[in-house]
Amino acid sequence: MPFLWFLLIGIAAGMLAGKIMTGGGFGLVGDLIVGVIGALLGGFLFGLFGLSANGLLGSLVTATVGAMALIALLRVINRPRL
Repeated sequence: MPFLWFLLIGIAAGMLAGKIMTGGGFGLVGDLIVGVIGALLGGFLFGLFGLSANGLLGSLVTATVGAMALIALLRVINRPRL
């Protein structure tokens, strides 16, 4: 059951991050991938700053922040070069 919650939070975080970052949705699978990687990245970033988020809402916030950071990083990497 925890794995199912992890996937659902990943999908929701990927969708939220796509809407917040005005990049649009990435589709169900894309949102899941962005959300799951974002959850790992968000947990790492929160740990660096000594922050922790507990519960369902905390997990969603952590994953969304991480997904937003991932989208921003991908935009910097894929920026057209002159």
